[in-house]
Amino acid sequence: MKKLRVLFRIIFGRTAFVILFMMVQIGILVGSFRLLEDYVPLIYGVSLLLSAAVIIYIFNEPINSSFKLAWIVPVLVIPVFGVLFYILVQTQLQTKLLAKRIKMNIKATQPFLNQDQRVQDRLRQRSLQGSHLADYMNNMAGYPIYENTYVEYFPLGEDKFEALKRELRSARKFIFMEYFIVDRGFMWDSILEILEEKAREGVEVRFLYDGMCCLMLLPYHYPQELERKGIRCKMFSPIRPTLSTYQNNRDHRKIAVIDGHTAFTGGVNLADEYINQKTRFGHWKDTAIMLKGDAVLSFTMMFLQMWNITERTPEAYSRYLTPADYQLSEGLDSNGFVLPYGDSPMDREQVGEQVYMDILNQAKSYVHIMTPYLILDDEMKNALCYAAKRGIDVKIIMPHIPDKKYAYMLARTYYPELIQAGVKIYEYTPGFVHAKVFVSDNEKAVVGTINLDFRSLYLHFECAAYIYDHPVVLDVEKDYQETLENCMLITMENCKNYSWSGKKLGRLMRLVAPLM
Repeated sequence: MKKLRVLFRIIFGRTAFVILFMMVQIGILVGSFRLLEDYVPLIYGVSLLLSAAVIIYIFNEPINSSFKLAWIVPVLVIPVFGVLFYILVQTQLQTKLLAKRIKMNIKATQPFLNQDQRVQDRLRQRSLQGSHLADYMNNMAGYPIYENTYVEYFPLGEDKFEALKRELRSARKFIFMEYFIVDRGFMWDSILEILEEKAREGVEVRFLYDGMCCLMLLPYHYPQELERKGIRCKMFSPIRPTLSTYQNNRDHRKIAVIDGHTAFTGGVNLADEYINQKTRFGHWKDTAIMLKGDAVLSFTMMFLQMWNITERTPEAYSRYLTPADYQLSEGLDSNGFVLPYGDSPMDREQVGEQVYMDILNQAKSYVHIMTPYLILDDEMKNALCYAAKRGIDVKIIMPHIPDKKYAYMLARTYYPELIQAGVKIYEYTPGFVHAKVFVSDNEKAVVGTINLDFRSLYLHFECAAYIYDHPVVLDVEKDYQETLENCMLITMENCKNYSWSGKKLGRLMRLVAPLM
């Protein structure tokens, strides 16, 4: 089975498609030369003019400079394929329809996501800079900042798993779950058993998962299987054997909402490796958080925005609000501020990246980061370097055993320039880090699904929670320090000793990293 999955990855991977397209192009060129030998100069001239026009258009597009370079390179090197592929990407009807539906759903949820001005005023009194970020998030992403929210941090997937089962069993009205990866095994079977039981009790259960699962993990008709168990289920953007960039925008979120008063997010998917029930890349280090209270409403609305992409009947959003009479249990500390947010690739606002850069730019003492991938645009790279150069303790924990070799090679090409600027890079020697965490100054933290790579920051649907002046921030930093004890510091000497072929291949891949 493992060999079959590897074979599927090779056959259906982006690299295979690129090779296929290049072979097709070579075939077209050879055929063209044989059939149209007398017109080759004219065809070549038209190709050059078309490439020049496309390059000028790309250069003037309001997109990240790394994406501009990534598009210009194939247009110049393989003009026929490069131009045709760029035109294909820019004229995707499915993508435009998806963007329209997302915009409509966000607009429909806005009346329920109004900013409480009293909360914003109290934040402004504590931190003017923090209130500016909250203003940006409210104005550009439509998500408010909340008080009256308890947050619990889970330093491992196993911890989140136990808490999630407990909260699911307590559900009385509804359960919403949205996940990127679902794989049958101990973890998913345990959760599915609870969901089936709750559905029989009359609890409304909705389950949404990304269509990438249908490629290797779940049967294509798995939603119908869950529907027969009383669970409303949808698959987001199922993988089909068609040439479409619509399938490039994956639902990378991990959300669970119970009765409108409890929510989970973080890096933990629903598969056994995330709770170390199965070993794939050594010990799997992941993190998650549980929220209880007012801020849960934003996660409820995030889920409904995605769920209703394919719905034609209006959603009764008011049925799923945080209960007005909900009271936190005695002893749960809800001091501080919590701002859950989603990031969509359908607009040109990189909310996830802006939050990360705001933390780096406003830091006074330290910024500590955990991420499985490190594939940076110039803006993020410069923000990391600038923070280190002005004396901020910037640390990044990366995996020592990677899940994707190409991503690992790419990440290591950034190590020397970051280290030279003063950024300290560590690798988690027991295995793989899948956590997506920023923590800074014992004041603020972000825990969610957003990696430091182009796919998360530009192409995927993501979510996270920004936490300010809340007791849980210290828990995040405590876990970070404990994780460092199992890490090795990467030095310039280490970088010099990496294989010559790996370094050169990584550098080559950086040219088209945004398109990978």
